[in-house]
Amino acid sequence: MLFTIVSCYTATGQKAATVYPIAFYNLENLFDPADDPNKNDDEFTPHGFKHYTPDIYQQKLHNLATVIEKLGTDANKEGAALIGVAEIENDKVLRDLSSQPEIKQRGYRSVWYESPDLRGIDVALLYNPTYFTVVSSRSIPAPFNGADKTRDVLYVSGKLNGEIVHVLVNHWPSRREGKNETAPDRVAVAKVNKRIADSLLKKDAKARIIIMGDLNDNPTDNSLMQTLNAKADKLNTAYPYLYNPWVSIYRMGKGTAAYNDRWDHFDQIIISSGFFNGKLLYKSNEIFDRPFLKQQSGKYKGYPHRSFSGHRWLNGYSDHLPVLIYLAQ
Repeated sequence: MLFTIVSCYTATGQKAATVYPIAFYNLENLFDPADDPNKNDDEFTPHGFKHYTPDIYQQKLHNLATVIEKLGTDANKEGAALIGVAEIENDKVLRDLSSQPEIKQRGYRSVWYESPDLRGIDVALLYNPTYFTVVSSRSIPAPFNGADKTRDVLYVSGKLNGEIVHVLVNHWPSRREGKNETAPDRVAVAKVNKRIADSLLKKDAKARIIIMGDLNDNPTDNSLMQTLNAKADKLNTAYPYLYNPWVSIYRMGKGTAAYNDRWDHFDQIIISSGFFNGKLLYKSNEIFDRPFLKQQSGKYKGYPHRSFSGHRWLNGYSDHLPVLIYLAQ
């Protein structure tokens, strides 16, 4: 008991801040192996070309839980308080993931809505109820000019250790048909996020907003810098605004997904200026790029160690690296 009390204070006798790691992770096609007739999920079934068996599904759950177990534990032994995720099929895979032995004791709960994406992949928010309480949530349709429909934006409002926080979880349209050709689709979804953020900030200039996701654009692209108007620097004036802490990291050549021997920084967490004053403060950010998450040899050495290469199971984690920001109270 004495150790517990003393450990809450610094060497100067001041009470140590509680740190809340906030993460985003694209889980790379976390499907269950059952065939859903309402989704285009045939390849992720035992009879599909990936031969996605229950054994592979269980191994993928274990691999992802191994990563989630470690997210943020350098700052808080309980790990991430909030984890936005992309490329999940349904609420069953979220329950199965949260019940893995590596993270079961944290009791992660989830917020998820079915979206119109034709591949059957959605976004969701995992949260540790010890730190976060959901107040409200909804799924917000995202306009899309392409042939397929895209993922909705997930909005969750809740209390992070008593402080109201607004979270927007995203998975913007891909570049599959070309970066320039698909740019208007990502701009359209950026406008949805901007409209929501502006509405919240109009009501409260100090509103704490977190916009996270696989944005399929880099921090310096127009959808982020112009449309969303996410600033590259923390400003001392012109409150309120949105701040993107990943611009400088991307300009150093770092990223979260590798393609053709270059890094893209598609996975981002953007925050409002409300996190620069008050009780809940932004402290730092990082790409979670631990060596075990990367290929250790071969042609793709240094790339994220993904789950599949074509139809071949690689027993990896994801083709994206997770990202984290750290808030302190």
